Amino acid sequence: MTTPGEVERTLRAELRGEVDFGAAARALVTMDASNYRRVPLGVVTPRDADDVAAALHVCAEAGVPVVPRGGGTSIAGQATGVGVVLDLTRHMNALLSVDPAARTAVVQPGLVLDRLRDAVRPHGLTFGPDPSTHSRCTLGGMIGNNACGAHSVAWGTTADNVTELAVTTYAGTAHRIGTGWDGAPAGLRELVGAHLGLLRTGMPPAFSRRISGYGGLDALLPERGVRLAQAFCGSEGTLGVVTEAVVRLLELPPAPALAVLGYADESAAADAAAGLLPYRPLTVEGMAEDLLGAGAGGSVGAGGAGRAVGLPRGRAWLFVEMPDEGAARAVARGADALDALVVTDPARQRALWRIREDAAGTATRTPDGRMAWPGWEDCAVPPARLGAYLREFRTLLAAHGLRGTPYGHFGEGCVHVRIDFDLASDAGVARFRTFSEELADLVVAHGGSLSGEHGDGQARAELLPKMYGPDVIRLFGAYKDVWDPAGGMNPGTLVRPARLDENLRFEVLPATPFAREVARCVGVAKCRTTESGGPGVMCPSYRATGEEQHSTRGRARLLHEMLAGEIVTGGWRSPEVAEALDLCLGCKGCLSDCPVGVDMASYKSEFLHHHWAGRIRPLAHYTLGGLPGWLRLITRLRAAGAVNAAARHLPVPLPGLARERALPQLAKRPFTRGAGAGAGAVAGVPGPGPGPAVTLWPDTFTEYLAPEAGHAALRVLRAAGLDVTVPRGGGRICCGLTYLSTGRLDRARKVLRRTLDTLGEVPGPVTVLEPSCAAALRTDLPALLPDDPRAARLAAAVRTVAETLEEYAPAWRPPRLDRPLVGQTHCHQHAVLGDAADRRLRERAGLVGEPAGGCCGLAGNFGFEPGHHEVSVACAEEQLLPSLRAAPPGALVQADGFSCRTQIAQLGGVRARHLVELLAEGLTD
Repeated sequence: MTTPGEVERTLRAELRGEVDFGAAARALVTMDASNYRRVPLGVVTPRDADDVAAALHVCAEAGVPVVPRGGGTSIAGQATGVGVVLDLTRHMNALLSVDPAARTAVVQPGLVLDRLRDAVRPHGLTFGPDPSTHSRCTLGGMIGNNACGAHSVAWGTTADNVTELAVTTYAGTAHRIGTGWDGAPAGLRELVGAHLGLLRTGMPPAFSRRISGYGGLDALLPERGVRLAQAFCGSEGTLGVVTEAVVRLLELPPAPALAVLGYADESAAADAAAGLLPYRPLTVEGMAEDLLGAGAGGSVGAGGAGRAVGLPRGRAWLFVEMPDEGAARAVARGADALDALVVTDPARQRALWRIREDAAGTATRTPDGRMAWPGWEDCAVPPARLGAYLREFRTLLAAHGLRGTPYGHFGEGCVHVRIDFDLASDAGVARFRTFSEELADLVVAHGGSLSGEHGDGQARAELLPKMYGPDVIRLFGAYKDVWDPAGGMNPGTLVRPARLDENLRFEVLPATPFAREVARCVGVAKCRTTESGGPGVMCPSYRATGEEQHSTRGRARLLHEMLAGEIVTGGWRSPEVAEALDLCLGCKGCLSDCPVGVDMASYKSEFLHHHWAGRIRPLAHYTLGGLPGWLRLITRLRAAGAVNAAARHLPVPLPGLARERALPQLAKRPFTRGAGAGAGAVAGVPGPGPGPAVTLWPDTFTEYLAPEAGHAALRVLRAAGLDVTVPRGGGRICCGLTYLSTGRLDRARKVLRRTLDTLGEVPGPVTVLEPSCAAALRTDLPALLPDDPRAARLAAAVRTVAETLEEYAPAWRPPRLDRPLVGQTHCHQHAVLGDAADRRLRERAGLVGEPAGGCCGLAGNFGFEPGHHEVSVACAEEQLLPSLRAAPPGALVQADGFSCRTQIAQLGGVRARHLVELLAEGLTD
């Protein structure tokens, strides 16, 4: 028998692309976006179709299965396997050509959908299918799953929009298929000819979302034109590997309009959806009030939660996009809805669609905060049956004590739902199986399809006989055997499938809180998005490197496998995990941008805490990680001038620091020593303001490196009439951030307890200037000291300057600056604190423009650590530095984070200031 080592050596000899059988590469692809986990032998990243053929030939000779993989966003387990995984995203990701006149494009399988859509948009064209993962799913994956999306009610499925496919089979044979029998594998024409009757009368009634199994096999009937390429779509990698595709493009409507229709409840919306189809809509999307999260529960008469977020009156809504305003208004008039809203402004349409898209993320949590999982994400029934089906589906959920919130493509009867299955206990898994069997019966009873757009994979393939019957199932097996007689393509999927309750990814994890946190990552891969612009942050290191191990999902997968101990065997000392986490900037972007709120910064801290336990740490952990202590010591010794001079003139950097970075200059006088200068108060003594009492937090950066921001804050807050106090002992007050970021959790707890002791009880809000410190106090402090009630009280009191002014001095009018503005929104501000109050304050001050989104790339200690400079600069080059170069004349540069201001100064060559500094200068003027 051929060994894995021999297979690896042969593949390396035969291929130009990368071959990696190492622990990290295998760990990264054990899972997709499903509940399942399978351990592969290795990963191959072919450079072209010849590499694919060579890899398949080598694997066939060795009897090793092959699984083609795109973005890994499949939710049924079909992108995982036990043999060799072909990663088609690294090299085979090109848009080969576009023919605007013919409205076609030639694509490679690893091309991300949004890259295709961006490229053809200048021609007024698009690719019709648009699943919610459009920013990271690949064309090859869409072909494999026959993906659909919101617009398929008008533009069809992927199968409807593919005209030709280049396919390589397990033995390495190339086929080019389209319409007609040319390119078909030997025996396929004869197989179809022998089963014409079964294909005509034995298949379930066809409707637009009959995606399950080889549901497009009847496209091979002579009266349907023998559409080989269409029949191949939806085969989930079980027949061969797509190496190239010719896809059909569609004309974009120049001015689409959105009609949002409100209904009394979900069933009423579902019942109404089919009646809208004669209007020829582009979308008919449905969602109910329970997907809006906080604020749900308002009455229909009052508009409920939907009214609060700009939706029309009701408890459930249909989003009906039409080609133009007139068509949208006709729908609004003709629909039997409680209320309706027609939107023509593209920006407002995007905002409303964002509500619908965010609701998809809300579905991953139940109202009490429990996780909800895929598994029955996309069954579909004929649209006229949707209302009745949903009522019975809700009843079935309740009978099993389960919860889930349906939403989806109501115009095609396709329902998305994540359910709070317990997949970690034997009893919970048994309930999962029983529920799945009963739900399959319910779907079939309504004439539906077990999968409506995501494929069956391992989640539902076992249940396909309920839908198709034994004769069709045997035909499916014969169809696979014609294409793949050796059975090497993605075995266990669709034909002769694995059980739906085996290979569950949770069963290998220990029953610990950290394991439950790591399992939170469901793999939808929003962290793999590479589009720039906008406020999103996640995931800056992946956007800089393009490597899966540097995505939030990749790191979560490595941590998962570290806890499992099967592939990654080093436990907390794992070098694979340490390498992947080394480029995590700790930006916390995933906490807000990830649909399930993965907090990789906290996971990194926990890992580093264990990884370096009982060992000498890297020098940066002592220098940068212990920064508050070093700065306090330097101040006590009155050595700031000497340290600044040494930093300017030393020929080499301090040990443990990047040689590319200049050290920031220390302030000659700490903030709390000079807090009374020009401020009308001395440290620890309330100022003269008659308004509410406010405590101004003397964070380490403000105290020792940027006291000017502190003095500006005193002036602004007191000008607003607030009674501001600066606590004594500023050097002993610390949020513990630098200790957290380097994984020194015991030290962080000690520092935070000392801080609480020093600070005492605070009478009102605690205004924190440094966003990273405010975020640490708001989220990390109560997590690290859960048993200390003072921690929760302090966390609840934390405010930004803008929040303090808006909440405690609402009548104050800031000075009018009336200037354009550029700069950087701090990652932690975006992820933890929010910047809505800051936006409103800037608007009142006449500041026009927005700071850049994304990450500045310095991220506290990250950019000062050796080996990080290249990634740090790449992060800055994504949004920050281009925005500075494009700044209009006279623009002010704002960055509330000290790291952001340092990055702007060192890479942009300009001085950025905190918002309070800009306001304080306005007061002076």
